[in-house]
Parts: sequence; C-alpha cells; structure tokens
Amino acid sequence: MKNHKITRNVILTGFTSFFTDVSSEMIYPLLQAFVRMIMVTKTAMIGPVLGIIEGIAESTASLLKLFSGYYSDRMKNRKGPAIFGYTISAFSKILLFLSAMGWYFILLSRFLDRVGKGVRTAPRDALISESVSGSIQGKAFGFQRGMDFAGATLGALICYFLVSRFLDPATGNLRDISAFYILFLISIIPAFIGILFLFFVKEIRKQHPALPTDAKSKPTLNFRQYDRNLQILFLSQLLFALGNSSNQFLLLRSMDLGHSLSSVILMYLLFNLSCTLLSTFFGSLSDRIGRKEILMAGYSLYAVVYLSFSFITPDTNSLLWGFWIIYGVYSALTEGVEKAFVSDLAPEGSKATALGFFHTIVGIGLFPASVMAGFLFLLFPGAPFIFGGIMAIAAMLILGMFVRVKKS
Repeated sequence: MKNHKITRNVILTGFTSFFTDVSSEMIYPLLQAFVRMIMVTKTAMIGPVLGIIEGIAESTASLLKLFSGYYSDRMKNRKGPAIFGYTISAFSKILLFLSAMGWYFILLSRFLDRVGKGVRTAPRDALISESVSGSIQGKAFGFQRGMDFAGATLGALICYFLVSRFLDPATGNLRDISAFYILFLISIIPAFIGILFLFFVKEIRKQHPALPTDAKSKPTLNFRQYDRNLQILFLSQLLFALGNSSNQFLLLRSMDLGHSLSSVILMYLLFNLSCTLLSTFFGSLSDRIGRKEILMAGYSLYAVVYLSFSFITPDTNSLLWGFWIIYGVYSALTEGVEKAFVSDLAPEGSKATALGFFHTIVGIGLFPASVMAGFLFLLFPGAPFIFGGIMAIAAMLILGMFVRVKKS
C-alpha cells in the first residue's frame, strides 16, 4: 500500500544520491580544467574534445536506461539494478588515474560512470514512485533531487577548499596533474558510502488483484500505446535536450570570461545550493498547481540563462554569479518534476519503462547537443548558448500548446 508521506525508501535512496553526488561533484567541476591541462599543447581542440567526451558518455549510456527500466518492470526488481549501477559508477573513477596517457581515459571513465547511471536511474525512480502515493509524487522526486543537489553542494564545497590549496595564481588552474589525482582519490570514498544505504531499501511488491491478466499491467516497449500527452512530452524533451549541452560548457565559458577555477567552482556550488533549497518546494508545488506550468517556467528560465551566457563579456563577467544561481532555480523547477510528470502519464505496470524512455530520449539528444556545442564553441564561444536558448523556447511552446492534462 502506498504511503501519503515521504517514506523510508525515499529517504534511503535520497542518502545514496547525496553521497554519490558528493563524490561526483568533487570531480565534475574539474573536468574541463583537467582536459585543458591534458591538452595543453592543443588548446584549440578543447571544446570539440569536451563535446565528444560528454556527448558519448551521456548519450550512449542513456540508451541503457530504457532497457534497464524494462528489465526492472519485467522482473519486478528495483533494488538489484540500482545497486549494480551505483557500483559501476564508483569503480569508474579509478580510470581517471590513467588520463595522463590520453584524454580517451577521461572519456572511458565518464562513459562507465554514465553506464552506471543508465542502469540504476529508471529502477530507482520507479522505486521512489511506488513508495509513495500519487498525490505526493512531485514532493518525493523533489526530495530526491534535493538530496542530489545537497550532495553536489557539499562535493563542490570540498572541491573548492581542496582546489584552493593547489591553485596556481598565474594560470587560475591547478599546479600540476598530481593535484587532480589527489582530489580524484578522495572522491572515491563517498561513492562507496552511498551504495551501503541501498542494501536497507525494501522492494515494493505491487498487487493488481482486479486486473491479474490485463495487458495494461504488463510493461510495454510499444511507444504507440503510451498516452498522447506523454508522447508530446517526450517530443518536447527531445527538442530541449538538443540544446541542453553539458554543464562543462558553462564552466568552460565562465573560465574563458576571466574567472579562476576556484571562482568557477564557487559559482557551481551556488547553482547546486539554490537547487537544493528549492527542489522539494517546487516538486510539492507541482503536486498542487500542475506539472506543466512548473516545467514551462523552468524552460523559460533556462532560455534566459543560456542567452545571457552568450552575450556576457569579460567586463561584465560578475553577472555570472547571479545567472549560476538562476540556473539552479531552473534545475529545481524541472528535474524532479519531469520524472513525476512521466510517472503520472505512464501506463500501469510500465513506470520504469516509461522513465527509461524519458531518459533515453533525453540521452539521444545529448550526444548531438554536446558535440555541436563543442564545434560551435570553437567557431564562436557564445554560439552554443544561443542555440540552447532557442531550443528551450521551442520545447516550452510545444509543451504549452499541445499537452493537455486534467488537474486532479
């Protein structure tokens, strides 16, 4: 039976997300600077290489989310795939220590990290959805994203203090590659701590006594059987994803506009902090006023932030502090609410599969988004952000005009 409050499962998966993000966000803000150091003799190719790394890692691994979700629905097993996925991500960080041999080890590490995310995400999200009542889906997913970003905030804070010890004032980057390795080594510890919480999660065994043989209670990969509103939502997500290049480009742009690595990490910390403080609130608000309205507001803010990043100059780079905070508000408005919206519209028995479709569709867009952003950045640093802003506006218009959902 579903509960009408945040349950033990949601709290435990929240702590797993918290510690995993402490680990990930100790590394993530450093990747573009790490690539810059690895490719010091080929600086013109930093943007394209970063786009290839992030595009392949995010997009290819996202394909697993659909099949992982389908497997989870078929086997009625959420916990096992989640533990396996988090474990893959934890071990992937070890490959970063081989990166001095070539940037492709960064790609391999990022790819395996995202493979782990691809395996775990849909089953974990389905477990969260099934652990609470439908009336607080937004709150539950908002809490989970809030814990994500709380961990990300702490991870970025730890990263900031560690980076400050090894920062080279002349370059604004870390002094040498060994300084990066120290941070990578420390980041592995919270990754394995996070996995431990999942062993205390309980599977939710759903019963359908009234419809024991109904085909609608079985998972389906047939996209045409999904609600039309869900199909349109997926279309808007695809368009949005095409302009949603990796955050590495926001970090790279911030450094190129004159900020040091430590300052950029602080901006990234403010982004995570604003999302941490607001995710649960906006998730709960979507339970009351509707998912669509919250998502449209989020896409609007995204367009504002990305278009602003394209026009800010080194003389006005102090504005970046405010736009990183607004970017956190956008994340709080959308990331948990998107999953709750998909869960609302998913066919019975196919929640994890539908969530897998959602993540896969987003992943399909992320590869061209990051690769295009890399080459657009090479031509004109502001170009990826203009394109991203336009695609966000297009996604918002499709969502507003064509998705029709009755408020319960």
